[in-house]
Amino acid sequence: MISNFNFYLPTKAYFGKGQIAEISMAIPKNARILLTYGGGSIKKNGVFEQVQNALKEHFYIEFGGIEANPEYETLMKAVKLAREEKLDFILAVGGGSVLDGSKFIAAAVPFEGEPWDIPYKKAPILTALPIGCVMTLPATGSEMNHRAVVSRRATKDKVSLYSDLIRPQFAVLDPTTTFSLPARQTSNGVVDAFVHTLEQYATYPVNGKIQDRFAEGVLLTLLEDGPVLLDNPTDYDARANVMWAATQGLNDILSVGVPGDWSSHAIGHELTAVYDLDHAQTLAIIVPALFTHQIEGKREKLTQLARRVFYYQGDDTQAAEFAIQQIRIFFERMGLKTHFSAMGIDDSQFSLVLQKLAEHRPRFIGERQDIDQAAVKRILYMAL
Repeated sequence: MISNFNFYLPTKAYFGKGQIAEISMAIPKNARILLTYGGGSIKKNGVFEQVQNALKEHFYIEFGGIEANPEYETLMKAVKLAREEKLDFILAVGGGSVLDGSKFIAAAVPFEGEPWDIPYKKAPILTALPIGCVMTLPATGSEMNHRAVVSRRATKDKVSLYSDLIRPQFAVLDPTTTFSLPARQTSNGVVDAFVHTLEQYATYPVNGKIQDRFAEGVLLTLLEDGPVLLDNPTDYDARANVMWAATQGLNDILSVGVPGDWSSHAIGHELTAVYDLDHAQTLAIIVPALFTHQIEGKREKLTQLARRVFYYQGDDTQAAEFAIQQIRIFFERMGLKTHFSAMGIDDSQFSLVLQKLAEHRPRFIGERQDIDQAAVKRILYMAL
């Protein structure tokens, strides 16, 4: 049975070519803006120039250099800048990491305690600076959700924060801004969005027909158009479909009233912190192993996945296995490895992965809360 739910999605989407110009009206003229971005690619592909033109009547200060897996130490420099300059609005321009980092900044600027307590100790967020974003890398769905992930490399921590106060007020989604993405980032984004959708779909049935059909539509779109982007990076329609699919994959519309898993993300975050791997690469390695380990509990939904998404026509007894095989094939088609050994990784750091997981997730994980440390250890070895 579908659970009761409350659903509210206040983020306004400006979707399509040329929509960056809309931020001139979306941000109050009297706002003092912190303009955040990553390594500077937006200054090479024309995005920054469009943002500048849109903000010509606004006051803003730039803060660049936010990393993939945004670092606490870097973000705290932005917090200091925002406090000193009395900035009161954040415009994040880039991918999910830039936006996740900006969400932390938004919460940390008015926070009166130690800001690391927000993600690490789950200190309540009572107020936050308003945020808008221009997304240039479809993947995380961060542009329409209330969550973020930040890292602290020195202690090998990768932790999350959650609050409706850090949900962006608006998101500009112009597919042309993604034309120049390297193949690696395109592949990572497609796989990340695909796994987000699986985390909300491949659990156990509760007769959530709308949620299932929406999720299947997202998965089919990524299966069809993800590989297109590797062959033709400037295919506008494929870029547009992937960008909107990534947004739908994690804006909560798929998760309302149905169980969620998120164990592959819990494990994947620790792998990223320990091995400095791309987030999507950790998911590509863990998901097939985890689904194989959990196959009995997931069998009904994996069978449904096999038939509705991978067009399996065989006997039900092999359908779940077929679905897992097709997931692995898709990840590899997108250029990601699906075993640790293919990345040159052995089991020497597995104990640290397990230790960090226990620190951040002291209770069981998975949609049934039945995956303990021993199970995670088996999954890691299955992924070798």
